[in-house]
Amino acid sequence: MNKSEMAVKLAKKVNLTHAAAANVVDVIFNAHKGIVAVELDAGRKVTLPGFGTFGTRKRAARQGRNPATGKAITISARKYTTFKAGKTLKEKLAK
Repeated sequence: MNKSEMAVKLAKKVNLTHAAAANVVDVIFNAHKGIVAVELDAGRKVTLPGFGTFGTRKRAARQGRNPATGKAITISARKYTTFKAGKTLKEKLAK
């Protein structure tokens, strides 16, 4: 499911126009300025009870190899996103 499909389902479920639903989805999930992205970038977790928790972790700099040349390179440190499914979601998917 993509953001557009999510907006269609949201519009039907809560009786919104497609444009309003698409705006709600974008405000929450936009990768640059959405609520989830802004909170994660600030180092905070986003917890949706029953659904799960989004968070970030830090990966240290490390040595790697360029697969084309075999030359050693340094891969810089970076943050990455994590998601841990909540109990209710895990139970739903286990059925």
